[in-house]
Amino acid sequence: MRAGLAGFAGSGKTSLFNALTGLKRGPEAKVHLGAIKVPDARLERLSAIFKPRKTTPAEVLLADLPGPRSKGVSLEIEALQALREVDALCLVLRAFDADADPLRDLRDYDSELILSDLQAAEKRLHRLRQERDSGGETHELQRVAKHLEQGAPLRTLTMSEAEEQALAHFGFLSRRPLLVVVNVAESDAARPVPAALQDAAAGLGADAIALSAEVEAEIAELPAEEQPEYLASLGLAETARARFLRAVYALLHQISFFTVGEDEVRAWTVRRGDRAARAAGRIHSDLEKSFVRAEVMHYDDFIAAGSEHRAREIGKLRLEGKDYVVQDGDILHIRAGGGKR
Repeated sequence: MRAGLAGFAGSGKTSLFNALTGLKRGPEAKVHLGAIKVPDARLERLSAIFKPRKTTPAEVLLADLPGPRSKGVSLEIEALQALREVDALCLVLRAFDADADPLRDLRDYDSELILSDLQAAEKRLHRLRQERDSGGETHELQRVAKHLEQGAPLRTLTMSEAEEQALAHFGFLSRRPLLVVVNVAESDAARPVPAALQDAAAGLGADAIALSAEVEAEIAELPAEEQPEYLASLGLAETARARFLRAVYALLHQISFFTVGEDEVRAWTVRRGDRAARAAGRIHSDLEKSFVRAEVMHYDDFIAAGSEHRAREIGKLRLEGKDYVVQDGDILHIRAGGGKR
């Protein structure tokens, strides 16, 4: 799962990238990559119970993406390619000083994505017309182009699964899930997203959160035991990192499941609605191919029962087939052709 921080120069996206990843990257116009370990109290408790040799949290790969060199300048080819390589776009908007106009920046940046998509669609349509091709692709692209010409991102266009698959190779940017990250001043760190920005984001088919990169950077420098007191002084219950990761998970419809044992307790991510065989493939591709059954118990049931043995006795540990839909918080033991994982 890869999320990309995008935005205009001066938005604070690189400062936010450094605060979230713990890295120290400069403002060079290139892609920076860093991994964020996903905090999960359930994983910590499972680790305390099983006392494994290793505890492995889930990770989100975060990319700091190059943006336009200045306002009014179109995205360059390298920047457009970098945008296409992420699963979700996180657009950082400058809102930490009096000169900022985050609403304008949101509209301007999304317009860049729309323009890029429209150019790609029109280029392909021109070639199809030369080939006198009036088939399904032409019809689908005409529908896409009409939507884009109205200034609307493809996030707001309803598509069938077949249409999604047929157009996937275009990598349309305005179709990417979008999280609007409003980068506010320290004094506004605990305030919600302004209503006008929230409405504008919703109109573009996007979610929105407000956070302060400045505050997150300060928190990152504090010892863990001092962080709660500092957060409380600002009226915050949790770090921006936790809220950001939760928003990215929701945006991409991701959930967590766990594997447990003496060697390792680990959190894994799958898309909501994925089935047990697909989850097994996240652990190892061979497990999806040789999948037989999954032993399943939910985290809440395991904690209430107190042990796997007791969970089995009261029917909270059960066998499920490959079509079982994995739930957030499931603990899985995979039975495959070569044994159990």
